[in-house]
Amino acid sequence: MDASTPGPVFEDYEPAGACGCPGCADRRRTRLLPVRDGGHPAASGGARRALVAATAASVVFGGGAVAAAAPAPAPAPEGPGANRAADPGPPTEQGVQSGLHGAPGQPAGNGPGQLRSITRAEIINRAKTWVTAAVPYNMEAYWTDGYRQDCSGYVSMAWDLGTNEWTGSLAKFAVRITRDELQPGDILLFHNPANPNKGSHVVIFGGWTDYTHNYYTAYEQTPPGTRKQATPYAYWKNSANYVPYRYKGLAAGTSGGEPGTATGASADTGAESVPTAFPGVAQFGPGADNVHVTQLGQMLVKRGGARFYTEGPGPRWGSADLNATRAFQQAQGWTGAEADGIPGEATWALLVQGRGKDIPPAAAGPGPVTRPVPVSAPGPVARPAYPGPSWFRPGQDSWYVTQLGRQLVKKGFGRYYASGPGSRWGEADRRNVEAFQRAQGWSGAEADGYPGPETWRRLFA
Repeated sequence: MDASTPGPVFEDYEPAGACGCPGCADRRRTRLLPVRDGGHPAASGGARRALVAATAASVVFGGGAVAAAAPAPAPAPEGPGANRAADPGPPTEQGVQSGLHGAPGQPAGNGPGQLRSITRAEIINRAKTWVTAAVPYNMEAYWTDGYRQDCSGYVSMAWDLGTNEWTGSLAKFAVRITRDELQPGDILLFHNPANPNKGSHVVIFGGWTDYTHNYYTAYEQTPPGTRKQATPYAYWKNSANYVPYRYKGLAAGTSGGEPGTATGASADTGAESVPTAFPGVAQFGPGADNVHVTQLGQMLVKRGGARFYTEGPGPRWGSADLNATRAFQQAQGWTGAEADGIPGEATWALLVQGRGKDIPPAAAGPGPVTRPVPVSAPGPVARPAYPGPSWFRPGQDSWYVTQLGRQLVKKGFGRYYASGPGSRWGEADRRNVEAFQRAQGWSGAEADGYPGPETWRRLFA
């Protein structure tokens, strides 16, 4: 962007892409190397040494131009609702306040004469159009509807402002509210007035995903493109700096929230939105991430399963959902395949209709009902069965990750853990797995840092 461009410039914060820890910095460097064997980027040692040498040379002859890629101290662990005031990332440019532009960049409007009335449902539906279209993030491009393809342009589009705003101007179209007042269509805004280039970002609130109100569905425009995902309140980074706002032109109408999510203090369970018909077994199990998982968890909590959830329930399937479901099934006297922890039509019908036996408390004495597997140990510890690759991917949070990390440390491959190991899969886990795989003599796609059946077998042998 030309230096004469009026107004401050900034960039959306993208949590994973801007992380300065050694692991993420190294992973970004490896992306520049050729991919072999159709697997994870794992170039030869010579290519890596050449890249490192070139980087060092650029520091000497380029006046430190690569300083932004230098490793930074690993961030402190973050939990739901915690103050995540970590480094928001390097300063870069983004679009500024402007009128609408149509494709290919022709003026399509100069802004509204007054605030346009819009319902919450309309805001969420407009936000979903970009999610469906997978609009790529671009701070200088404009989508076919005339709105700039960055975070503030996305909110401008969802609120139907008729102009492209930025984080420094969105607040004038809204009123400040509290966390407890948040409803779908509101926003969480972080504008950094001291340095707008660092960290400023805005997301659309889509509804609470869990009864503790620690996670919510966020609609946001961030590299590589528009996404909708469960997000810890208020955000992954700079959590204490995000402020809730509500659009001034909000009209009366439907809530617009995700089906089965809690949209206010009086709708914690979302039970009214639970469909009577069984959504299908494919909606549950490893890798599942949808509203039906949230609905299942909320019903299980009401039937005595709260002790299995340290957080949530949320839309991403985890060991808590598996063990709570199994406990409910076993409470009905079911065994074997009928109590495998995956809900079927019979399980769903009992939960929806409020019939059957509740989950017994953890301290219940011996009886005809088999005790459920505790949430902290979904399987035998000595030689656990391989749970599948979907548990070891970015964003996954489960006991299997903790179990893997502890075994890596036990085997002497825990050097990349600054703390933990914990239940949330991260770059430290991947690098430790990669080190173990390379110790087996593997390379290329066989040493990508993601455990497969053979890695798991050897690790727990």
